[in-house]
Amino acid sequence: MPNPKRRHSQQRSAKRRTHYKATAATISTDSTTGEMHVRHRAHVSEGKLYYKGKVVSEKAPLKA
Repeated sequence: MPNPKRRHSQQRSAKRRTHYKATAATISTDSTTGEMHVRHRAHVSEGKLYYKGKVVSEKAPLKA
């Protein structure tokens, strides 16, 4: 398997890494509860677990 003959510079590695960016999560408002939450994720409101505006579970899961 081929290996590089010389060491790559730190600048070359940094150039490659510039394309990795953190993106902000998209937030929307639930039509049922009116709470802000991350899109396409279930969220807890008043002890109930909601997803797509519907109650999925009456008991919210405990957070570790």
